[in-house]
Parts: sequence; C-alpha cells; structure tokens
Amino acid sequence: MVTATRPAARAVVAEVVDPEMPMLTLDDLGVVRAVEEDGDAVSVTITPTYSGCPAIEAMRDDIRARLTEAGYARVDVRTVLSPAWSTDWISADGRRKLAEHGIAPPARVGPRSTGPIPLTLTPPSATVACPRCGSPATEEFSRFGPTACTALRRCTACKEPFEHVKEI
Repeated sequence: MVTATRPAARAVVAEVVDPEMPMLTLDDLGVVRAVEEDGDAVSVTITPTYSGCPAIEAMRDDIRARLTEAGYARVDVRTVLSPAWSTDWISADGRRKLAEHGIAPPARVGPRSTGPIPLTLTPPSATVACPRCGSPATEEFSRFGPTACTALRRCTACKEPFEHVKEI
C-alpha cells in the first residue's frame, strides 16, 4: 500500500542515474527489470550491462538509498543475469541523451539466436555516425573507452573524438 506522502517505488527507481554514464537513468539504460512494492517493502530486480560490471554495487547502493530516503523501510535489490542485458534495451530517450552528450548510441542488435555465440577477435565493421556532425566517416582507435562497454572513435570529417556504446 502506497501512502499519500510516499512516492511509488517504481517512480523513485526510474530516477536513479547510472554511476558510469550519469546522463542516463538506470531506466534509460534498461537495467531495471522489475519493481515490486508491498507496503513499506520493495524488491527491485536489475540486470547489469554485463556480468562483470564494476558499477553493479553502486547501482544497488543508489537504488537502496533513494528508496530508503523515499520512506521504504525494507529494500531488497536483486541481480539477475538471464536473460542477458542487451543494448537494445536502452530506451529511445536514453539513446537521445547519449547523442546529446557526444556519445554515439549503439545500433540495434535485434533478436538473439539460440546456441553458441561466435567469437571474433576483430573489431566490428559497423558504421558509426559522429554524434557531433553526423558524418559516417569515423574510425575506432581504441576498442575500450572509459568504461568497458564503450569504444573510442574519431570522426575523420570534423576531427572530433567521441565515445561509442558498443552493441551487445
């Protein structure tokens, strides 16, 4: 039961920002799987962007802190790894926010096939448009950026470097 003085748990969780990309909420990023409220108890289920995500503890702590501040006495944050998170779960608003902050959003991956996932050791050949000028003439110069889920690229048209969220 939600009281008139306490916001709905789902609304509180929807505003928690990602610790690595603070222009996005965890909702924008698509890691919030479920929020179940029962009186003053809340259970939140999240899926990290990848199983070794170093920000998962910070995500859990931030969710707990925000819900506690909102008046919930018991907060449980659970992590599930299946189904695995996909960059397709980033919301349209999240993709827009990334581009507005100079980070190229990932392309859509589409439905996943079942069975073994092929391993390639070469970088993807996808065209990534520059988030600053829109040119498709960009090149990757580092497969890893400030976070494991980003790559560093540069635009050969405007010469600006930028991050790109890698497709998963």
